[in-house]
Amino acid sequence: MALPIVAVVGRPNVGKSTLVNRIAQGSDAIVHAARGVTRDRSYHRADWNGRDFMLIDTGGIESAKDDPFAESISEQAMIAANEADVIIVLVDAFTGPLAGDIEVARLLKRADKPVFLVVNKMDTPGREDEMHEFWSLGLGQPWAVSATHGHGTGDLLDEIVEALPPFEPYVETDSIDIAIIGRPNAGKSSLLNRLVGSERAIVSDVAGTTRDSLDCQVVRDGITYRFVDTAGIRRKSQMDESVEYYGFVRAMRAIDRAQLALLVIDSTIGITDGDQRIVRFAAERGCALIILLNKWDLITTEEEREDLAYQLESQLGFVSYAPLVRISALKGTKVVKIYDQINKAYAAYTRQISTSALNRLLTEMREFGHTVTKGPMTLRIHYVTQTRVSPPGFVFFANHPRLADDSFKRYVENRMRAAFDFEGTPIIVKFKPKG
Repeated sequence: MALPIVAVVGRPNVGKSTLVNRIAQGSDAIVHAARGVTRDRSYHRADWNGRDFMLIDTGGIESAKDDPFAESISEQAMIAANEADVIIVLVDAFTGPLAGDIEVARLLKRADKPVFLVVNKMDTPGREDEMHEFWSLGLGQPWAVSATHGHGTGDLLDEIVEALPPFEPYVETDSIDIAIIGRPNAGKSSLLNRLVGSERAIVSDVAGTTRDSLDCQVVRDGITYRFVDTAGIRRKSQMDESVEYYGFVRAMRAIDRAQLALLVIDSTIGITDGDQRIVRFAAERGCALIILLNKWDLITTEEEREDLAYQLESQLGFVSYAPLVRISALKGTKVVKIYDQINKAYAAYTRQISTSALNRLLTEMREFGHTVTKGPMTLRIHYVTQTRVSPPGFVFFANHPRLADDSFKRYVENRMRAAFDFEGTPIIVKFKPKG
């Protein structure tokens, strides 16, 4: 059974992300002084006294006319509240009840689930008598906490876990962990919504809309896929706001956690230096990779197609093992094919080759006669074995392993890819002395 859910909602800048980090004992939720930093809802696993639950950090609920995202943020927050088993309404002790708090309270009074009114920034214990004005919101007893210092959070959590649905053991399910990566505004959130089949992430034509990483599980044909939509990755020099840097850090963490990456490229822009950097980052961390040419429906001439093919070969040739899928995330064209490619790439990523099959290939390579000679030394490989999976790694034992230069390593890798199906995954090839 899925974990019970606790949603943290409220108007902007009352400390929701700080409280989420405090309860989850981590720093995954972005904390920043600017209003509206948390835009999408993000999920964080937590536990209290042995009771596991999922926290949802949401964007602030407001109706600011000058914020193009305000309506979407509020909608995402309300989706989280509807999804939750328990709702925390967070308010600011310093400001007292404001119009935004009254609006949140009005929306949630009808909620048929436990609602906790939590007054944040009560940094000095003993000031609880100053909270009487929050009774006017009609959400019951106000709870005093300091998300920054932790005051009052223990008593609050005692009550929250008591209000959660009856306990059922949580069983972790095996899943394929997939990071959706790419430059800002390439269509990552639109793709996630298509893959999941719901409006899971805010979709906008403004670059940099997604700032946190979002996890979402999908079960399809008995296979569990966990998708992570990440903030668009830009050069650090192009990150004008520190909050974008935090989003960059979250994206890197998402890639670190992933087994497979979907690189989303905007076909109308082509492949950029940023795309190259993203792919190198994923490849260096051993992720399997699938390249998605998004907005393919907007490529209408043969000249444009040939130009993209040239860019793929010249700029992403170092990951030529990655399959290519041409899609339109907005229209849903060929998106369903991505699942088949994920399954194939993941099978290659976890493939185990028997030692006998590897050494049959080694015999064929010896008969072919390609080797490396330097002065009186000639490279001779004695045997090979697989030492790891995810991604697959192989060690070739030889008389002079230092003779195996990059060119020879590429030759060996190409022979292995021709003999075994490693499409979609990097493979690690090392040479060591015998014994």
